[in-house]
Amino acid sequence: MFDYLYDWIQNLAFFLVIVTAVLQIIPGKGYKKYVQFFSGMVMILLMLTPILKLTGIEKQFYKLYHSKEYEMSKEDIEKQQKYFEDLDILDFLPNEYQYHTGGEQETEDTSNEIKVEDIQIGE
Repeated sequence: MFDYLYDWIQNLAFFLVIVTAVLQIIPGKGYKKYVQFFSGMVMILLMLTPILKLTGIEKQFYKLYHSKEYEMSKEDIEKQQKYFEDLDILDFLPNEYQYHTGGEQETEDTSNEIKVEDIQIGE
């Protein structure tokens, strides 16, 4: 029990030292209020950790977070899989490469060639 209490106090002291150092490094007051707000939220969580651990709520939060995280990542993977299944690789290729079957290279000039069969000058 005392080891847990000692670790908790050590974490709080370490956090306060880091936050103080960060607040001294930040130039101006523009970002200081945001850092103080964020560090205050983290400090509240650090202060509540022993209470949450004693009541067993910490394990419930852990299970809830990981189940939601798992479901969200599973849904993202399924969406990506469906997207890639519907996708055709030829959509990414330029038109000149899409219908080329290999072998000899056929230039665009020969495929669109105009042939003259008969010329008549005056009748």
